[in-house]
Amino acid sequence: MSGSVVHFEILGPDGSALIEFYRNLFGWQLQDRPLPGWPHYAQLRAEAGIGGAVGTADAAGGPAVVVYVEVDHPGEYVRKAEQLGATVAMPPTHVAAAEVTVAWLRDPAGNLVGVVQNHETN
Repeated sequence: MSGSVVHFEILGPDGSALIEFYRNLFGWQLQDRPLPGWPHYAQLRAEAGIGGAVGTADAAGGPAVVVYVEVDHPGEYVRKAEQLGATVAMPPTHVAAAEVTVAWLRDPAGNLVGVVQNHETN
């Protein structure tokens, strides 16, 4: 459903250390999922709640928690967000390995928010 929070990412400069931290803290089942440009990335396989991932992402500009909202057309939401005062941290980018198109926005307060189109369901 468009507008629903569907995914989160916890990112930092040392993704492998973060992955181990969350595995040990919560017992999360984090499955390594190599993605181009992401040196350490592991996807959460949870029995309840939304899915997520932990890893390294230099594009975030430092440690970040990114909440992803599902949309039909990321480019349209990027333009609308800019009109409302957001800045683009990452333009719409197709990630073939995950079958999604994602974009990152910084809202007027500086929070990092992702918009995602899942090509498996759209």
